[in-house]
Amino acid sequence: MVDLRQLKMQVQRQLVRDLERANIYFEKRFIQPTIHYNVRGVKAGVAYLERNEVRFNPVLLQENAQLFIPQVVPHELAHILVYQQFGRVQPHGKEWKMMMETVLGVQAEIYHRFNTQSVQQQFTYQCGCQIHLLSIRRHNATIRNTRSYICRLCKTPLRFVGK
Repeated sequence: MVDLRQLKMQVQRQLVRDLERANIYFEKRFIQPTIHYNVRGVKAGVAYLERNEVRFNPVLLQENAQLFIPQVVPHELAHILVYQQFGRVQPHGKEWKMMMETVLGVQAEIYHRFNTQSVQQQFTYQCGCQIHLLSIRRHNATIRNTRSYICRLCKTPLRFVGK
């Protein structure tokens, strides 16, 4: 696996290159966002528009560096650039698509296709006939007693067994 420090430097270089492309295209200076590596779960990245901040998933970055850097970094930066240029608009609307394809020269894909098995949190539940794996969202709903689930086959409630 590639060293995370090296990958962070590559992310920084990609972001600066893409930012410069936008600066040249719009003939202005965009404010460079801060970068954090604290996204967990299956999301590759998140843009916080008002904070001028992008966050990336360090595990998915390490596992998918070759595709992550040229796809996810421009994707999240495009959200920031669109906000700075056009204000609040549809997250993946025409402005974002134009920013991705025309300005940054990247195909405007909304979702990544990375293998997320290593970052998915699954919880084991059992019914009367089999084992079920629930996502963290569904597990949390059962813990808070806001949801309950039943098996489609045997129609018995699922009960938590363990992680």
